[in-house]
Amino acid sequence: MKKKSPRPKKRARSRAHRAPKIPTLKTSRLILRPVQLSDAPQIQKLFPHWEIVRYLRNVIPWPYPADGALHYIRDMALPAIARGEAWHWTLRLKTAPRQLIGFISLLKSEKENRGFWIGLPWQGRGLMSEACDAVTDYWFNVLKFPVLRVPKAVANTASRRISEKQGMRVIATEERDYVSGRFASEIWEITADEWRGHRHTIRRKP
Repeated sequence: MKKKSPRPKKRARSRAHRAPKIPTLKTSRLILRPVQLSDAPQIQKLFPHWEIVRYLRNVIPWPYPADGALHYIRDMALPAIARGEAWHWTLRLKTAPRQLIGFISLLKSEKENRGFWIGLPWQGRGLMSEACDAVTDYWFNVLKFPVLRVPKAVANTASRRISEKQGMRVIATEERDYVSGRFASEIWEITADEWRGHRHTIRRKP
């Protein structure tokens, strides 16, 4: 009688189906740490401020519920990561790595590939530009996507400045719904080749 081939161990099978691990990224001042469920309390404290949410998509409930951060991470962000459809990081200063100060995401979508927010005490210091450079490098150099597109309200001048600084260009205009209402919006774009050329030029500057 022939012996039956041994079945593969369940442990090995479960490893094969795990989502790819998202790495921690670093800039000169920041640590970008993959989001975890334990980040919910700090996000819940920092996020629900009008100045932060008003130009974010209107899928965000407002007023923000008491369990909003927990629901978002547990039921939306982590499942999207597991499906390979999104990459989410929390932002932390290297000088205070336990304190969450903001959030940045990459998204597999036709028109919207990046989103972010930063807590009020850390705005206006160029920190989000550093974070955007790090995740844009990851988008093109690791994930190997050919183009990155970012929609934003025309009135969102701070976000538009980041795209300008990154060498992005406006390819379309449209109306979009945000937490604070419906506004004229722009779709900003940069290709992988354009990004690498931009980064090379920046590095060559004295």
